[in-house]
Amino acid sequence: MLTGLSLRLRIFLFFCLLAAGGLAVVLGALWLAYVRTGNPNLMDAFVLAALMAGFGLVALVAGIWLLFDENVAKPIERLSSSMRVRAHAGAEGSLDLHAARYLGDLAPAAAGLAGQLNASAMDTAAAVAAETAHLSAEKERLTALLTEIPVAMLLANPRHQIVLYDGQAAGVLAQIAHPRLNASLFDYFQRDSLERAYARLVKTGLEVSCTLSGADGAQTYQARMKPLGNAPGYMLILDEASARIAPEAPRPLVYDFDLLNQVADAAVDDMDLNALNFAVFDTETTGLLPHKDEIVQIGAVRVVKGRIVPGERLDLLVDPGRPIPPASTRVHGVSDAMVRGAPDIVAAARQFHHFSRDSVIVAHNAPFDMAFLRRHAKRCELEWQHPILDTVLLSAVLFGASETHTLDALCDRLGVTIPAELRHTALGDAQATAEVLCRMLPMLRARGFNRFGEVIRETRKHGRLLEDLN
Repeated sequence: MLTGLSLRLRIFLFFCLLAAGGLAVVLGALWLAYVRTGNPNLMDAFVLAALMAGFGLVALVAGIWLLFDENVAKPIERLSSSMRVRAHAGAEGSLDLHAARYLGDLAPAAAGLAGQLNASAMDTAAAVAAETAHLSAEKERLTALLTEIPVAMLLANPRHQIVLYDGQAAGVLAQIAHPRLNASLFDYFQRDSLERAYARLVKTGLEVSCTLSGADGAQTYQARMKPLGNAPGYMLILDEASARIAPEAPRPLVYDFDLLNQVADAAVDDMDLNALNFAVFDTETTGLLPHKDEIVQIGAVRVVKGRIVPGERLDLLVDPGRPIPPASTRVHGVSDAMVRGAPDIVAAARQFHHFSRDSVIVAHNAPFDMAFLRRHAKRCELEWQHPILDTVLLSAVLFGASETHTLDALCDRLGVTIPAELRHTALGDAQATAEVLCRMLPMLRARGFNRFGEVIRETRKHGRLLEDLN
């Protein structure tokens, strides 16, 4: 029953039990002594003795508990979380031996083990890096070759979710909405024409030519659908006329072949953490009051299967419709001149809403950022019903509620570097939060939290942290 409680709480309960037992013994002894005297006139003296002994005992136990909590319980939690960071998040750095100085040889032994693990990990990382560099070079060659082919090409699984797209396909999809790995093709093309073509493909096993209509109905695309041999899913090729618009900047070949075997969606609470899509975002605003201030910048990054997807990001300046206070500009660097001509909150919120479709929204202190979006939900004709995960609460789950949970502290703890020029920009903070999330996901699994619902139930135990922040 008590195994679900934190170490510090269990130790606190132990000292409470110790105090209660001590009080019972003292009061019982005094009562027995009073009865044995047989003198009712001594009642006041015994009551006074009981009060003094009781308060003294409680004060003594409380003092010892505070010392034990500060010098034993907290250091054990810090040591275990530091070991878990090194084991599962890949962060380096030395353990804080001074904080654990009262734990005997435990801290030096843990430091020695961490050093051995780091040395072994470095050797493995060097070998992996060499092979990764080779694969990266091969991928660049493949991307360059595909760039020269005048068609847009993407792969989809049998559930019509995007498994791979190239630069030209990114340009075509961007005409409709932001390209997203693992997104449904029905977000980009009308369902009927796509499903009819796929039904013919399944029936004949042969290539099918088709005409697809954009989801907005504004444009049609000539396409070919090809089977993938023994692999599930299909290749969708949009011919030259459909691929004339290239993305604004070169995009890498974006893929995850594990998505070919994606299983049917379960209820989000029952989904494995690695099966979730995350839209990690941050905002910069004119001030700190969600009921009256406005958003001036939205930055967002997508995480699929526990990794940040390159190229899938939003970096939007937003016209707040009012002057930006100079004090706010000094913090985030967004000025009135920068937002002049930028989209308003309606257009920007709709872009982010589509970007985060079928995803868990993640932010650091999410209630603050979501309050700005929800305030304009009716005006934007949007409903923010996404599941939401807060990295402040994840930090409390993994490192203990008594630790510091700022984004800077989390980055230091997990070995994430935020370039100085990107700190306090929406995209920079969103990128840092996404990297922090990717390092915390395996730590959560190591703690036995494998499904989203399990994580949410654990974070709710620390909800008071967000109340204090806001």
